[in-house]
Amino acid sequence: MSQFRRPPKRVVNGIVLLNKPAGVSSNGILQQVIRVFNAKKGGHTGALDPFATGLLPICLGEATKVSGLLLDSDKRYTATLKLGEQSDTGDTEGEIIQTLPVPELSEALIEKVFAQFIGDIQQVPPMYSALKHQGKPLYFYARQGIEIERPARPIRILNLSLVSFTQNQIIFDVHSSKGTYVRTLGEDIAKALGTVGHLTALHRTQTGSLKGDEMLSLEEIETQLDNCLHPIDEAIQHLQRFDLTAEQADLIRHGGKLDFAKPETDLVRFYENDICIAVGEWQADKQLLKPKRVFNLPESVAG
Repeated sequence: MSQFRRPPKRVVNGIVLLNKPAGVSSNGILQQVIRVFNAKKGGHTGALDPFATGLLPICLGEATKVSGLLLDSDKRYTATLKLGEQSDTGDTEGEIIQTLPVPELSEALIEKVFAQFIGDIQQVPPMYSALKHQGKPLYFYARQGIEIERPARPIRILNLSLVSFTQNQIIFDVHSSKGTYVRTLGEDIAKALGTVGHLTALHRTQTGSLKGDEMLSLEEIETQLDNCLHPIDEAIQHLQRFDLTAEQADLIRHGGKLDFAKPETDLVRFYENDICIAVGEWQADKQLLKPKRVFNLPESVAG
């Protein structure tokens, strides 16, 4: 038996705003962050493709209880679309399968095409995705050259704006709903322009209310450790806030319900002594607020 023992796992609660580098999987970099903190528990909030970079919020400890809410949130990206070449994956990870000439581009033409995609649209998910078909991810079939018919799904493009362009490249900023594949959006934009294309870069800048202004590299996180942890409620700022009395807070912690007026948002934030203790949910049939996720924080933190 080795004389060296690993230190016991730590209870770490909070969110790390990681700037994911290209060339690594989201799960791979998540495991590295968990090891850096020696944390008991952690999870990410929506995978980025290996070639993609940017904001990957890592939830540690009790913060994992809001990771699902972040999965469902809007996202914002800066994407680089190379025109004239189509890859089988829609990005740089795949093989070029088709080339076409690129029409003469202008800002007016690009903006006109962008306008077609803003708002509520239908999008067919790519074959190279983790969506399941008969228990297996679509990419399992794609790697065997098998095409599975995929129904279009509703998505929402909240904003789509041009950053810059050259004769065979467009850089754009997109703010979209959950479930949007920016690789597919890039391909569809290229098609609407009369050519083909694939993404050569994808950089996420926002997930819900979390923005990339303060994201850090893995090396910076190793240096700062607990000093770079963000509070759990930073991820749910878009939810209505309720400040509770000690009695109300105790009720919520033990699964009780509160007789409040219907909130502005279906989910809400509950606070006691300025500390976020839970996410609540409006129960329409009983017209009550009930706890959805209760944060079991240490007494020193929870007040």
